[in-house]
Amino acid sequence: MEKDQYAGKRKSYMEIGKVFFWTATINNWKHLLREDKFKEVVVQSLRTLSERGLIDVFAFVIMPNHIHLIWRTNALNGKETAQGSFLKFTAHEFKKMRKDNSTELQKYAVDAHNKKYEFWQRDSLAVPLYSRHVMLQKLHYIHLNPLAAYWNLANEPWDYYYSSARYYEMNEKNFGFLKDVREEF
Repeated sequence: MEKDQYAGKRKSYMEIGKVFFWTATINNWKHLLREDKFKEVVVQSLRTLSERGLIDVFAFVIMPNHIHLIWRTNALNGKETAQGSFLKFTAHEFKKMRKDNSTELQKYAVDAHNKKYEFWQRDSLAVPLYSRHVMLQKLHYIHLNPLAAYWNLANEPWDYYYSSARYYEMNEKNFGFLKDVREEF
């Protein structure tokens, strides 16, 4: 019976009210998020959904081609999941920002009946955080991501602006929507 309960669920399935580690990747691993203006769209969407009480954001990092979050969805946004709203809003904004550059926009073209462009890969990864140990492991992973040799975006986790590392390491509140995940476990 329990096995059937999870049959057919996507990797991105997130139960409302539970804390998850979540990864969303730009389609075909393109580096769309390299420019800060695209990162700001992600931040604004997180801020808006948080202010509306639909999500709690505990940690994040925005990399050139993917994002990692530790978050909790609190409610549906109408009939849509909060993560669905996040992906849809950011994709619409990315499209608007790319419409003046058709060459760049065509990199995200798809042959689908319901859309012309796809900025996010389908089926984001969602991992439930079921213990303090796993939560701390994911928090550490998120904050070290910009330091990976492949990226080399910063020398220290707190040096990378588009991350929650400064919040946790230096108690700097650059992103007002952040909550401390250590208070959840």
